[in-house]
Amino acid sequence: MATVKRQRSCIACGRQADKVALLRIVRDPSGAVAFDATGRAPGRGAYVCSEECFAAACKRKKLDRALRTTLEGDVYERIAAEVAAAARTAR
Repeated sequence: MATVKRQRSCIACGRQADKVALLRIVRDPSGAVAFDATGRAPGRGAYVCSEECFAAACKRKKLDRALRTTLEGDVYERIAAEVAAAARTAR
């Protein structure tokens, strides 16, 4: 039996890729939003494929819509730093 790869779409550009190839931002059950390095944290998730797509998603408020919440500027900055660090290590 072949294992099925879980496909997800980038919320900014729409590119589809395996779940493990994308960067996940999650809103946990308590409402806190964070970068999910493991890809398995509980809560509502949104996927981006790069730092550029994360910036575009923030600019167009696509991250807010995907996570069904309103994010403040300091939260965007904190997550942007975490996404940038993860993108650097993935290269």
